[in-house]
Amino acid sequence: MFETLDPLLHSELRLAIISILISVEEADFNYFKEKTNATSGNLSVQIDKLNEAGYIQVEKGFAGKRTRTVCKITPKGVSAFERYVEALKGYLNLSGSKD
Repeated sequence: MFETLDPLLHSELRLAIISILISVEEADFNYFKEKTNATSGNLSVQIDKLNEAGYIQVEKGFAGKRTRTVCKITPKGVSAFERYVEALKGYLNLSGSKD
């Protein structure tokens, strides 16, 4: 039996956001936009979903006169990502038997 993949992380854009945050201390909205080529609207929605789930922490503020949204991964997000990766490994490490 395979472990279920977290549906929240199974979205391509949400998985990209979490994957980026695993490797950096924090990232801002424009960085995500540049790395994912996502539209502002879609990116905003996906960040909100991850934030509501407690996987990331979002801080909104200003850099000069411009608004700035900065995201950091939470311990819950790290744990969810690690479980997701382990579940994927379970799918990849099939026991060699082909039915």
